[in-house]
Amino acid sequence: MSTPTRTAARTPAKVLATALAALLLLSACSSGDDAVATGSEFQLVAPNGETKLRYEGDERKKLGDLTGPSLMEDGAQVSLSDYAGKVVVINIWGAWCPPCRTEAPELQKVQDEKGPLGVQVLGVDVKENSTELPRDFMSNRGLTYPSIYDESGRAMLAFRGLHPNTVPATFVLDKQHRVAAAFLGGVIAGDLTPIVDRLAAES
Repeated sequence: MSTPTRTAARTPAKVLATALAALLLLSACSSGDDAVATGSEFQLVAPNGETKLRYEGDERKKLGDLTGPSLMEDGAQVSLSDYAGKVVVINIWGAWCPPCRTEAPELQKVQDEKGPLGVQVLGVDVKENSTELPRDFMSNRGLTYPSIYDESGRAMLAFRGLHPNTVPATFVLDKQHRVAAAFLGGVIAGDLTPIVDRLAAES
C-alpha cells in the first residue's frame, strides 16, 4: 500500500490555514477602524416583498456610524454620528435615478419643516463616476441637506440585506439611530412626516 506524499499529508493543514487567514481578513475588514458602519446591528428583512416596513420597541436595531466623504464639500467627511440625538432620515439616491428626481424636493420639504424639531435628512449618493452630475442635481433643486458621496459602494454595506440595486431607498432612524422605518422605493413628504413627528416626540 502506498503511503501519502508530503504534499497530500499537508493539504488539510494548508486548507485550514487558508480558511483561518480568510476569516481574519474578513474580520479586519468588517470591524476595523475604517469600517463603514461600526457597531451596526441592523439587518433588513422584507417579508413577502414588502416595501414599507415599520419597527417598534426591541425590533429597532442600531445602524451604526455611517461615514463617508461629503458630496458638496471637498475634503470634508459626513458621519451619522454628527447628528447625535436627532431623528435622521437617510435617503439612498443617484442623479441617474428617475424616482430620485421626484422625491428629492419632498425630502427637502421634510428638512425645512421638521429640521427645527430635531430631524435631519442625510443623503447617500451611489453609483456615480464623479461628483459633477450629483452636485448639479442638488444645486439645481436647491437641496441643502448633506449627502455622502459613495462612489465605491462601501457605505451601502451598512444596510445589510439591502440589494444594491434598491435605489431609491429611505430609512428613518430614531434618536438612538435605530431603524424605525424603511421605504424600499420612492417617498413623498406625507410618508415621512407622521413618522418623524412621532419619533421626535419620543423621550
